[in-house]
Amino acid sequence: MKHATRLARTPPPSPRRRTAPAVATALIAAGTVGLLIGVAGVAQAATAIGLGTASSFVVLAGAGVTNTGPTTLNGDIGTFPNASISGSGSLTVTGTVHAGDAVTQDAKTDLVTAYDVAAGQASNVTVAGDLGGQTLTTGVYTSASTMGLTGSLTLDAQGNPDAVFVFQVGSALTTASASQVLLIGGAQACNVYWQVGSSATLGTGSAFRGTVLALTSITVTTGTTVEGRVLARNGAVTLDTNVITAPVCTSTPPATVPTTTAQTAAAAAATEAAAAEAAAQAAAAAAAAAGTPAAGTPAATGPQVTVTPRGGVATGDGSILGRLDDGAHRLTVLHRSTVGLSSFVPVQHGAWA
Repeated sequence: MKHATRLARTPPPSPRRRTAPAVATALIAAGTVGLLIGVAGVAQAATAIGLGTASSFVVLAGAGVTNTGPTTLNGDIGTFPNASISGSGSLTVTGTVHAGDAVTQDAKTDLVTAYDVAAGQASNVTVAGDLGGQTLTTGVYTSASTMGLTGSLTLDAQGNPDAVFVFQVGSALTTASASQVLLIGGAQACNVYWQVGSSATLGTGSAFRGTVLALTSITVTTGTTVEGRVLARNGAVTLDTNVITAPVCTSTPPATVPTTTAQTAAAAAATEAAAAEAAAQAAAAAAAAAGTPAAGTPAATGPQVTVTPRGGVATGDGSILGRLDDGAHRLTVLHRSTVGLSSFVPVQHGAWA
């Protein structure tokens, strides 16, 4: 007798299920990637750079100052350790001239600190070549080598008067003739800084804004205006028929709408009326809860009290109304405030509601 051998069917492999730890690990990994992407996409805001005692200077040098032509400086001028200032006869200085004194030495020390702080800020954007034709918002913009400006560069604070712009230049900064830095959206020249790794040259007839912190020298060519400062750590500053003005930061308060005396009085009257109405409503609610009419509330003219007298009731004129020998009748007393007397209507016992 042959015995058939039954082969057990092997069920098809089921779809692989992800265990809870695996799912958690995947979620954590995804969250970490998302966090990294988010952090990478958020630009750190540039911060204002404190200049210390150097803030009052519009021109500060290490190897002397040379001027040609009528130049106006709306701020202090100084140089250290080389105290030479040539062409001072055609300089108009609204501030103080410091030539190698202790004030200039302190300012130079603070300039070194400010330069290092500007150079150390974390970069938001790497730029190359020329900045002309661009509109930039607050941030730290870095070039590993030179940086140029032809035409117009627009800095947009987007409504924030405290927005800061820092430009880190690896070597030389050069602006073309008739170039300009424009400020919009509340941007202020006091919050614009140019940290230059070597020397800066501002082209003829250009309109420049911001504080230049140069490691070596600064040349401001003919007819250029600067709303800001030209501060050279080690080299000289060369001027030629310029106007340089120290920037002033201002904070813009929120706009307010003036209120007239009549409007103020009307508002006060409305407030008093609303308070009186609220007090009256509160008094009425309290009186209702206590079962007594509030002051000023008219008295009710309908039935007020229902009683069940037993026997006869005096009517007030010497007579008695009702039966005195039993309690088979109940009387409803109706109060009539307009008459001052009580009238009684007999009601059958049991018909009482």
